[in-house]
Amino acid sequence: MNQVILDWLEREAAAVGDLTKLFDGFCEALLRAGLPLWRANLGLETLHPETSGIYLVWTNGDMDVGLPPRSGEQVTASYVNSPTRHVDETRQVFRRKLDRPHPDVPLMDELRAQGGTEYVMFPLPFLDTNRTAVCSIATTRAGGFSEDEVALAQRAVNLMSPMAERHVLREIAHNLLNSYLGRTAGKRVYAGQIERGDSYTITAAILCCDLRGFTSISEILSRLDTIKLLNRWFDSIGGAITDHGGEILKFMGDGMLAVFPVVQTPEETCALALKAAEAALSHHCELNADLAASGEDTNLRFGLGLHLGDVEFGNIGADERLDFTVIGPAVNQAARLESLTKEMARAIVFSDSFAAAVPDRLVSLGRFQLRGMAEMTEVFGL
Repeated sequence: MNQVILDWLEREAAAVGDLTKLFDGFCEALLRAGLPLWRANLGLETLHPETSGIYLVWTNGDMDVGLPPRSGEQVTASYVNSPTRHVDETRQVFRRKLDRPHPDVPLMDELRAQGGTEYVMFPLPFLDTNRTAVCSIATTRAGGFSEDEVALAQRAVNLMSPMAERHVLREIAHNLLNSYLGRTAGKRVYAGQIERGDSYTITAAILCCDLRGFTSISEILSRLDTIKLLNRWFDSIGGAITDHGGEILKFMGDGMLAVFPVVQTPEETCALALKAAEAALSHHCELNADLAASGEDTNLRFGLGLHLGDVEFGNIGADERLDFTVIGPAVNQAARLESLTKEMARAIVFSDSFAAAVPDRLVSLGRFQLRGMAEMTEVFGL
């Protein structure tokens, strides 16, 4: 094994915390070891709701980063006729001289047109063989690579592979925790806050939201169409929440629970939460307009309650199945406010504590008896 590559692996690679920097250092080490490298690619599949992985392309010292979408005809077509598919299916090295056309693999002709003379793709020996993990090299030197150079690259790829897999596993963990628990909860779970009952108090604007008449809608639509419609509605409301600093903690059937943690002042947080509520209403109306324009006889309605208070944020559940969520009377009050929207025929209502943080922005709707609450509560609206 070339000493230059061994030195890089021992002294530098293990300490690199960024995958892009790791691959850039790997390519530079191959160059210093004498490999006539022109272009290199690292393709790693991860788990993310919207992207299928990460695609790094190093060309003469310049790095391009791609995040391929998880689905789509264009992605599928490019994969079917790619070296990646060959390596995925055979777990064997793909090697082509570029001295003639290769109509079965369009990428080869693209590289040939750019001056490439040989292309080699290696499978990375990951422990998890169910996902794509490949690394390719290409050269513009006349005659391509020598057998010794390909063997050197193969050994270097094998030694770099555990470090790349470490990055992939960390990325998958972050993606799944963020997607299923939320950014803040996911970060805390990854940091080790996993003991049942482990929680801390936060002040937050708590948002409870629920879609009205969903049972009737689900009886009319097919199960698949119901899921599609529900996802579109969650996009419209959820996008408004996350765009304004909120964090969705959970989806409950056709409803959701979200929080806007107070970072600096309650006034700033509630101002953002109010903008989120206004944006949610606007997005909801736009969705209904889109549904009507496409001829769908569905007029969606929803109720949303916002309250400012203290909650416990942490782990609750059974021995082997935990939930990282918020609990406390403040959560109950937000839920009661959301239920009150049915009686008031209003889409959004706010508590008095929330309204006090955004003075002159809301109007009083009167005092109401919220279910389970001992005292009358003043309720506000847009």
